[in-house]
Amino acid sequence: MVATAVSASFIPVVPSPDSGKGKHLGDSSANLRGLKPRHGLCGGLQVKANAQAPPKVNTTVKVEEDLPSSSSLSHAPRTFINQLPDWSMLLAAITTAFLAAEKQWMMLDWKPRRPDMLVDPFGIGKIVEDGLVFRQNFSIRSYEIGADKTASIETLMNHLQETALNHVKTAGLLGDGFGSTPEMCKKNLIWVVTKMQVVVDRYPKWGDVVQVDTWVSASGKNGMRRDWLVRDTQTGEILTRASSVWVMMNKVTRRLSKIPEEVRGEIGTYFVDSAPVVEEDKRKLSKLDDSANFIRTGLSPRWNDLDVNQHVNNVKYIGWILESAPQPLLESHELCAMTLEYRRECGRNSVLDSLTDISGADVGSLADGGFVECKHLLRHEDGAEIVRGRTEWRTKSAKNLSVLNQVPAEST
Repeated sequence: MVATAVSASFIPVVPSPDSGKGKHLGDSSANLRGLKPRHGLCGGLQVKANAQAPPKVNTTVKVEEDLPSSSSLSHAPRTFINQLPDWSMLLAAITTAFLAAEKQWMMLDWKPRRPDMLVDPFGIGKIVEDGLVFRQNFSIRSYEIGADKTASIETLMNHLQETALNHVKTAGLLGDGFGSTPEMCKKNLIWVVTKMQVVVDRYPKWGDVVQVDTWVSASGKNGMRRDWLVRDTQTGEILTRASSVWVMMNKVTRRLSKIPEEVRGEIGTYFVDSAPVVEEDKRKLSKLDDSANFIRTGLSPRWNDLDVNQHVNNVKYIGWILESAPQPLLESHELCAMTLEYRRECGRNSVLDSLTDISGADVGSLADGGFVECKHLLRHEDGAEIVRGRTEWRTKSAKNLSVLNQVPAEST
């Protein structure tokens, strides 16, 4: 087509006998300026230019042409070329569509996917067991593990807290507050944890997917117990068990409150009549003083440590408690059980002390292995208690210890 158009601009084309009768092409770009068509004796097209005869200068033809006025423009003959539509817009659209399709085709990933590489298999969770148990899956991310490539205790505690809140949300009981029901919001009530017991049989590794089940039960007259079971989704092995007790507090007066009948009517239908998944440890948590083996002072919450109820998240307390744990214990042992009693809330202007005392073991002999028990206390700098705790530690596996030994020593 391009070759035809080029040749037609230099070689006259013979029109049909009636091609010039009654046809008007207007001022189309196909018109030739200053040219008049007329029929000759041989039926060919003779062209007479509105210009003088071109003089020959050094065997080169030079045409001096006067620009014609609009009245002198004549109608060009209707030929095959100038009757064709303008295909440029259609061609551009086809080209654009083709390039876009080619780009999408090149971006397709035709590699086979493994079952554990499914896109976003983790949602908000679902209600199971006749509407009494909430279940949610979590993948252990790279930023949730420690030096031994296993999830930290804070990671596990965050998963427990997340499933508790999503349970309330999925059940349709989430009001304007942080885990509060609509009736609780009307009365300015919030949930606060008073006791937490956790048993860790095995820590999940980076890339593992864990399944967290949680449910609630009554605890006394004015309390609620929440239990969790954490399993490996591949094997079904139970990794962690946890049980907690919660009470209500007025977020304005900051005082504990009884459960109103309106609130009991909202949550009572979700209570499960079952024993706690962790047998209650009834041993008394003793108070520590300045004679403790290890003391860390000057701890203070940051703005990001506060939750929407304007007090420090209970998971943050665990990190502060472990701040005073000796480094040899953290390197050679892993936390396998924990009991915490929350006695007072902590605000953003608080300054805290963390105390740890090792029971029945010498710090110098920790590397020899064996079971270790620690007592903990988190207190305000004025001595007011915030959390009392007890932790139990077991020797890390040889595999985890070999990973730690691969960490380069700090240069001196």
